[in-house]
Amino acid sequence: MRRVERALISLTDKSGCEEFAKALAAMGIEILSTGGTAQKLRAGGLTVTDVSAFTGFPEMLDGRVKTLHPLVHGGILHQRHNPEHREQCRQHGIKPIDIVAVNLYAFARTVASSDCTLADAIENIDIGGPTLLRASAKNFKDVTVIVDPADYPQVLAELQAKGNTTLATRFGLACKVFELTAAYDGAIAGWLRTVDPATNAYFTGAEHA
Repeated sequence: MRRVERALISLTDKSGCEEFAKALAAMGIEILSTGGTAQKLRAGGLTVTDVSAFTGFPEMLDGRVKTLHPLVHGGILHQRHNPEHREQCRQHGIKPIDIVAVNLYAFARTVASSDCTLADAIENIDIGGPTLLRASAKNFKDVTVIVDPADYPQVLAELQAKGNTTLATRFGLACKVFELTAAYDGAIAGWLRTVDPATNAYFTGAEHA
């Protein structure tokens, strides 16, 4: 079982993230992060590598593009046991990302507001987050993916005991990802079907129902 080298942490719900990241850092695991999460972790005294520094490409388009990069997704998706994957990663300078802790923009909370516009809702449709989560869950044999802070203690206990999580844990966490992304996409689709895109108007809570 290979030891975890690197974790990407990018969170809307930041509860417990400092303690989690500190425990990872204490095990020699490099922390990658973005935006407000990176700021919070640095404020807590942690050394954090910005994803933009990791990829050599800046966050852009008002934050719409942060983590959508081959160095990130190659780092997540390559199969560690596959020699061809390992060679391609070597050729292109792709480093493994072994833990992904991500949760999603609060779309449901945004559209529940009585003054939410279609434009507000659109900007709260997460793209990078679900992509990171689905990539990590797909590659659960090699990657630990966390969407719920309640899972931090189990992950840390396994890392501290063996340097990595168990396959059973990674599979269970992957299942939680697909449950979350299915519900998230369902909420978006359901809300959008109540909207007239030509009006770009404010909507009331009743109209959201």
